[in-house]
Amino acid sequence: MTATAWKTDTKFYNWKNYRCAYEFAPGHNPDAPPLLLVHPIGVGLSGKFWQRFCQEWTTTGKPNPIYNPDLLGCGDSDMPRIAYNPADWADQLLHFITTVVQKPVILVVQGALFPVAIKLVHLPNAANWVRGLVLSGPPPWPLMTSERPKWRQKLIWNLFFDAPAGNGFYRYARTNKFLRNFSIRQLFANSQDVDGEWLEMLQLGAKNLASRYAVFSFLAGFWRENYQEDIARITQPTLVVMGEKASSISREGKQETPEERLADYLKTLPNAQGIKIPKRNVLPYEATAEFVGVVAPFVAGL
Repeated sequence: MTATAWKTDTKFYNWKNYRCAYEFAPGHNPDAPPLLLVHPIGVGLSGKFWQRFCQEWTTTGKPNPIYNPDLLGCGDSDMPRIAYNPADWADQLLHFITTVVQKPVILVVQGALFPVAIKLVHLPNAANWVRGLVLSGPPPWPLMTSERPKWRQKLIWNLFFDAPAGNGFYRYARTNKFLRNFSIRQLFANSQDVDGEWLEMLQLGAKNLASRYAVFSFLAGFWRENYQEDIARITQPTLVVMGEKASSISREGKQETPEERLADYLKTLPNAQGIKIPKRNVLPYEATAEFVGVVAPFVAGL
């Protein structure tokens, strides 16, 4: 199975005068609750991250339609030179749900984009548009419950990321050598899974230098807040899927085991269940069949 095997037309919609892209697969039952996939932020990442998942979901006969949007600043969506934060993307996704999907969705969220889902479900009138959530490898609990000073985020952005030095760093970060080494060290359980398909996807996605603003917004820490109270107010059914070798890029999460991380989420989320599956941090890509295998029964019960 390869990501390129899943083909569908790219569609577009407008949000705040920006042109935003998405892919759609009708599924085997158009009346089933649709999945809305939220891709991670990183060098070259976009909705293309989900293509292996989409291929596995559709070819194994799962009924649910899939909506796979590119967040602003990523993929085929516009890439304005702005500092992005989770509230921006949450607003974009709520607009997408209410104007394009037009029915309640099940959010399937990769990694550190969980803050976008948190902001989304707590937007005015948004609760009824989200039937449930699937969290794939959410961030270490210490990162989700500690705040980074706003002045520090802005300083890093202004002095490095939105400056010539940031431009030079991004040119290096999109090289095959950097992407391969980073993926092996931080993302995948097995080095052989960092294949040509993965690296080609990232390099193509990072070809447009304007894609750096979304990545740099993430690296500057604009997503860092104390979300504990907001997580405790998520009433929708939630499935937390953790890799058996889940790890953290940040120092704050280095000492946390996958079992401890999963327990913290299940202890705080009011209506959650959790499961561990093989592999590490990018489960929909490196453990596609296993990930679909645990998500499908949860989705079917909603």
